Amino acid sequence: MFAMKGRPHSSGRNQTTDAMISKWNYQPLTTQQRGYAEEMAETCGGNSVIAELLVRRGVATPQGAETFFSPSINDLHDPFLMPDMSKAVNRLNKAMGAKERIMVYGDYDVDGTTAVALVYKYLQNYYSNIEYYIPSRDDEGYGISLKSIDYAAERGVKLIIVLDCGIKANTEIAYAKRLGIDFIICDHHVPDEVLPDAVAILNPKMPGSTYPCKYLSGCGVGFKFMQAFAKSNGLGNHNELESLLDLVAVSIAADIVPIVDENRVMAFHGLRRLNSNPNMGLRSIIRLCKLTNKDITISDVIFKIGPRINASGRMQSGMEAVDLLVSRDLHEAYEKGKDIDQYNRDRKELDKKITEEANTLIERNVDIVNGKRSIVIFNKHWHKGIIGIVASRLTELYFKPSVVLTLSNGLATGSSRSVQGFDIYAAVNSTRHLLENFGGHTYAVGLSLKEENIPEFSRLFEEYVASHIQPNQLEPHLDIDAEIEFADITPELLSMLKRFNPFGPGNQKPVFCTRNVFDFGTSKLVGKTLEHIKLELEDDSTSHVINAIAFNMAQYFEHIHAHKPIDICYTIEQSKRGNNPDNIQLMIRDIRPSDTEK
Repeated sequence: MFAMKGRPHSSGRNQTTDAMISKWNYQPLTTQQRGYAEEMAETCGGNSVIAELLVRRGVATPQGAETFFSPSINDLHDPFLMPDMSKAVNRLNKAMGAKERIMVYGDYDVDGTTAVALVYKYLQNYYSNIEYYIPSRDDEGYGISLKSIDYAAERGVKLIIVLDCGIKANTEIAYAKRLGIDFIICDHHVPDEVLPDAVAILNPKMPGSTYPCKYLSGCGVGFKFMQAFAKSNGLGNHNELESLLDLVAVSIAADIVPIVDENRVMAFHGLRRLNSNPNMGLRSIIRLCKLTNKDITISDVIFKIGPRINASGRMQSGMEAVDLLVSRDLHEAYEKGKDIDQYNRDRKELDKKITEEANTLIERNVDIVNGKRSIVIFNKHWHKGIIGIVASRLTELYFKPSVVLTLSNGLATGSSRSVQGFDIYAAVNSTRHLLENFGGHTYAVGLSLKEENIPEFSRLFEEYVASHIQPNQLEPHLDIDAEIEFADITPELLSMLKRFNPFGPGNQKPVFCTRNVFDFGTSKLVGKTLEHIKLELEDDSTSHVINAIAFNMAQYFEHIHAHKPIDICYTIEQSKRGNNPDNIQLMIRDIRPSDTEK
């Protein structure tokens, strides 16, 4: 029997692979789903595995499969389906006709800065009396600040287009209105019952909205606004607008919104642009990430490109990120990119330090986690720009919704992250009487409160989580897309799997399960400390040997090497060794002894 993997407490250990995956979830297709799969098999080249994967993604017809595999710009929804879109376009047209000064305003994260860059770049093609503004995380905090409104008034601004924030800025927008400044809000965060007094609010989550895609990023909402503006003014150069989809793809990946519906269309075409002709700023980051001439994926955006853009707002100023993204000179962009790359290195060091401190705090105060279904920690000295990352790490490590707080401008300011399937926005909302401000999504919420309210917030937050979270949400699990044999793993299958890109929430990379496989006799331990297993495996369905890699699973080697049968969960990848596109390697996600060994 395998030695079981315990849950780690040291920040020096791997936080995603060391925790035991306690459950494998596989639900065979229903009779109705099997009927859909059989109908689509011909569209999938007769491949029943691909048909099953499509059905699990909600694709039920051959026509739907064609749309899924070949997303078209023409599949984007009419932007005027979004409530208030006509009002927003009319106000923008009026401002431009009257030569009013316009400010494009956004949050300091990836979604906000890409949104500001997109709207500013597009409007600048037709209008020059325009500027952009990103608030300081330290001095102004999240959202619309009174300081920014005073600045806008001094500059003679009459219209502010706010992106990726603003849906709860009732007080600030009322103040701006008294100064003669109108607002168009482009947001995707959950609105409150009482809405700001803006000229127009563009948000697919608005109550009563029938807009077909509810999960746009903030940048995606900005793109829809510009799409409507172009349509209303008969601007037929579609390439001018579509060339900005690389920014939308970056926002979709970094903000982890579901890659379904028109998000899939925009991510698909945005990645194409990112790989062929990205804007100057993104090109400099791609170069600094050493991704030039490589096939850039959503994963590359999440782990390489996005963190660099984010680092600007976390460590210095989000304005620098927009400066980079709107740059028209490659040399200038590269120099700005180097600064942001350095911010990212600094961010990594600080991230490591604060994560270690957070883990030490929990280890020394075990009551923070023991017997509880949530985590709330506070340290007034932690860097405000890093606490969201630390909250994510704690959630990954302990599988509990986590809130990390620090002190900023006299208030305890925090970020929260959730586990799969649990609505942390609702949990934070249940404590709103204790909060000065809050806002966010199902899986991530920002908040601020008075320091003396932290104990009561912790108590009520835990009370809500404990009564609403399901036990299976508090443990790691794997969702299996299909159970297959090694005979099913062919170059043709690999080629078809590539067409499922881009991967992300709502369309995760397919996870397969194969049971009763054996070591061919040549598997070995690899890595600096022999922590990984390089596998060569076989099963009874074929004589072909399948290559695989199992990271941080050395504890299983003795069992495998003894030629005992195992069950494996994995993704199917193209091997990076050699130039042969038919080279296949399995990326092992988990291993178990087969039933015959239990």
